[in-house]
Amino acid sequence: MFTQSPLKTNGSHSSHLPFGDQRTAPWYGQDILSVKQFTVADLQYIFEVAHEMREMVARVGTFDLLKGKILANLFYEPSTRTSSSFTAAMERLGGSVIPISEVKYSSVSKGESLPDTVRTLECYADVIVLRHPEKGASAIAAQYARKPIINAGDGVGEHPTQALLDMFTIIEELGNPNTPITAELDGLTVTMLGDLKYGRTVHSLARLLAMFNVKLNYVSPDILRMPEEIIAEIREKGITQTEYTSLDAALPETDVLYVTRVQKERFADLDEYESVRNAFIISPETLQAAKQRMIVMHPLPRVGEITMEVDEDPRAAYFRQMEYGLYVRMALLAMVLGKA
Repeated sequence: MFTQSPLKTNGSHSSHLPFGDQRTAPWYGQDILSVKQFTVADLQYIFEVAHEMREMVARVGTFDLLKGKILANLFYEPSTRTSSSFTAAMERLGGSVIPISEVKYSSVSKGESLPDTVRTLECYADVIVLRHPEKGASAIAAQYARKPIINAGDGVGEHPTQALLDMFTIIEELGNPNTPITAELDGLTVTMLGDLKYGRTVHSLARLLAMFNVKLNYVSPDILRMPEEIIAEIREKGITQTEYTSLDAALPETDVLYVTRVQKERFADLDEYESVRNAFIISPETLQAAKQRMIVMHPLPRVGEITMEVDEDPRAAYFRQMEYGLYVRMALLAMVLGKA
């Protein structure tokens, strides 16, 4: 239930991106709620800015692009990577952070509504990053907020910034960031493995990849299949999708193996969880059947679905993936605050 205008693009994206106060720039003041908001031009722009952020961090570490700006990190669910990533992104840009990761100790525990909470925080902050256990919560928050809302995961719904960093990882690892992203992504085979039913990261990434000429493989136990509504949505875009219950047939053609954990917290029946939690385990022996030029990704945390021995394989990109997330979130914060 989106009431905000879609992300805007002025059609003049350039590989040279001077930073400054550009309040007429695309994305200034915009919410980031769903991957459905993005166009190919938007993605090209985000990744150009993210690539510059990566280079600037390597050169100078921190800079004052967002000096005087404040981010409110509002997390109703536990988070290590996403919360820390946004905090680091804001601080690398010279801004400050209000961390609210223990919501049970806040006014929410007194019965305060989500709209009232975000309207309170925007009195102190310039942008709010929200993680919430209910699907659609970020869209509801955006209806009431005057300041930009960034969706950091809403239940089993979407996780748009994760999908962006995932796509940026694919481009940085397998492509050339100086060429159009269409040339980088067209023709790739991406295999998603594990919990595809509850995994909001794969929901968002599949939708984002469907903007390009890719092939999508889904490997999961039957009770954790990709939701039919997402399969139908992607089918309408003419994307080839194949479902498997075993990785053996899909792995040899795979360019990107995207592994997800089986999320215990999403199961009402723990016996059902126990029946599938070790359905797939990626080991060095597994990867003997994979291409030499491919990558293994994971949004983390892992709970045994990739053995630690795989970490030594140069194709294991999941910790680099976390680092790429810093640069993407720096780019997004700069853009919604009119500084890119």
